[in-house]
Amino acid sequence: MSEFHDFDVLVIGSGAAGLTLGLKVAHKAKVAILSKNKLHAGSTSWAQGGIAAVLDNRDTTASHIEDTMIAGAGLCHHDTVTSVVEKGREAIDWLVEQGVVFTKDTEIKKDIFVDGDYHLTKEGGHSFRRVVHAKDATGRELQQSLELQARNHPNITLFENHMTVDLIRDTSLNPDESRCAGAYVFDTKLGRVDVFRAKCTVLATGGASRVYLYTSNPDGSTGDGIAMAWRFGCRVANMEFNQFHPTCLYHPETRTFLLTEALRGEGAYLRLPDGERFMSRFDKRGELAPRDIVARAIDHEIKRLGIDCVYLDISHKDKDFIKEHFPTIYQRCLDLGYDLTRQPIPVVPAAHYTCGGVMVNKAGQTDVKNLYAVGEVTHTGLHGANRMASNSLLECLIYANAAAKDIVNVMPQETLCDDIRPWDESRVMDSDEDVVVAHNWNELRHFMWDYVGIVRTTRRLERAARRVDMLAGEIREYYSSFRVTPDLLELRNLVVVADLIIRSALWRTESRGLHYMLDFPDTDPAMEGRDTILKPARRLSIK
Repeated sequence: MSEFHDFDVLVIGSGAAGLTLGLKVAHKAKVAILSKNKLHAGSTSWAQGGIAAVLDNRDTTASHIEDTMIAGAGLCHHDTVTSVVEKGREAIDWLVEQGVVFTKDTEIKKDIFVDGDYHLTKEGGHSFRRVVHAKDATGRELQQSLELQARNHPNITLFENHMTVDLIRDTSLNPDESRCAGAYVFDTKLGRVDVFRAKCTVLATGGASRVYLYTSNPDGSTGDGIAMAWRFGCRVANMEFNQFHPTCLYHPETRTFLLTEALRGEGAYLRLPDGERFMSRFDKRGELAPRDIVARAIDHEIKRLGIDCVYLDISHKDKDFIKEHFPTIYQRCLDLGYDLTRQPIPVVPAAHYTCGGVMVNKAGQTDVKNLYAVGEVTHTGLHGANRMASNSLLECLIYANAAAKDIVNVMPQETLCDDIRPWDESRVMDSDEDVVVAHNWNELRHFMWDYVGIVRTTRRLERAARRVDMLAGEIREYYSSFRVTPDLLELRNLVVVADLIIRSALWRTESRGLHYMLDFPDTDPAMEGRDTILKPARRLSIK
């Protein structure tokens, strides 16, 4: 039997965006924060590089804005970029107040560091050193600090191992205007679906890179928030832009270990098996070109030469420098038999970041009343056709703060919905065919990698569209017949996300940013500034 839980604010997701929003509203609200695994199991903890912000006295917000606009290949919203970049220093100061400890400058190079204080790195697409970091484990430091604050806050209740099934619709106040009244949530430990009622609900569920066979993301990045919002009636945008990080460690024991872009920012080279550097043939910025260019260059060389991987080499730098700046990566590579200080490391591209997502305004509001979204689950207009390195955590912080302010303003006028039914399992049974879920999951991720990956063609996309339609039908039938499980819920969400990616990619008949089409290799000037917007009624527009 379902239990009912009542809160002012329900936050679905426990990474940087979700924890920040929860902490920002907790002085005025009773808050629930849900995590489908442990609180720290999301993508935030995996972030190595850092947070882009203008902290160097030689740097300017105008330069950060320009770099972001260039990386976004004509699809960034200038007003959004400006708003986010201008709040960078404020966001860093707030994190420090929460106990986040960033790496300080220990070198006498005050011309490139702000007042000799924070050590700043330079990553692909940036004109200046502007990435503040906690060595090579920034996400972990941020996650641990915010999690500690949340655990100690009297108005925040944390629910680990709770996976959202679907959002709850309330039409009791106005039949013509639905609002979000909370969510049905599966307690994976008890095997029970409970009801979480809330005045305001926030999606902070992260991205969808697990839709691909190879990814740098943790297992939970299955597009849950995007799929739930789509089923609920929200628009999504720019789902064709999936960022592939150029340098994921190529090793059979770890397919998800990222080698941060900061390595290339500090002078690492990309080499072919014979030792030749190749990036200068693809871009004058070499290894510091934006991620889409570097990933395509690596993919091209792998296919051209029929090799398994290329190599990232920073062994020409001082040994102590490498160990001091990249201790986590150094030790992990050493555990796997590679010495970062002495030899090149094998790398391949892997799905890394979902640049599109649920459409929101500058306050994080979706198309549905009382439903907000923050972080990677969203499309804000910041990233355009390609996210610039280390802008993602910045977006989480800025939009979580904006949404929190809006929620505090609107919440006093909202009430909990009294007409919510408990979860009904009377007409379903336990599955005796779990192999179906495993098989469909495997098939989906394989054909997305093969047909909807770094390089695409219309024929490949059409083939993927037929496959995803067939899988979607099978999964709907399975979902309607059997009790929910975590794997089934994730597969149900992934097939929705895969469909959105494929449909969006088919409509963008050009190559732009992360979307590269062999049969449309050029950028179409007529599509500059035009987002690909999908509506739940299956109508698609480019605006």
